[in-house]
Amino acid sequence: MVKHSNKLLAAVGTVVAAAAFAVSGLTAASASPAASPGISGTEHFQVMSTSVTASTGSVIAYGPVTAAGTAPIGPQQVSTAMFPDGTITISHHQGKSSLHVNPKTCLVTIAGTGTYKILRGSGAYAGITGHGTYLLSIIQIAARVSGTCSQTALASQELLQLSGPVHL
Repeated sequence: MVKHSNKLLAAVGTVVAAAAFAVSGLTAASASPAASPGISGTEHFQVMSTSVTASTGSVIAYGPVTAAGTAPIGPQQVSTAMFPDGTITISHHQGKSSLHVNPKTCLVTIAGTGTYKILRGSGAYAGITGHGTYLLSIIQIAARVSGTCSQTALASQELLQLSGPVHL
């Protein structure tokens, strides 16, 4: 999403949007060389954003693949993460989610779970397969307008954690 203020309006949709991580053309340095072919293990992806205006957050992969990149939050159900050594494309399915708005403090909390599947990779990640689960946590403070919580976020923190077995 271009503006985080729209997330309050479609909060349940935000859970889906945050779970889909499509990575922009921005690049980041790898923390270590790409995984060697023929290895398996548990892969973790962590996507974090702390801005109400930025459309991207940072993504760190660790496990058989250790790399850093950027990940916009978007409504895609199939997304491609771009790392310096290649790409990883995933699909996801939203599970349970919850939304709570405190009308006195305008604190918005969103929590969600779901599953994902790695569809394909390119470059150093060609042939990657895997699947797993994700956890999503979003905390926002909405602006107060005329005594009511508005749809505009003043502050936002999002954390998406994916984890599951992969083979490369």
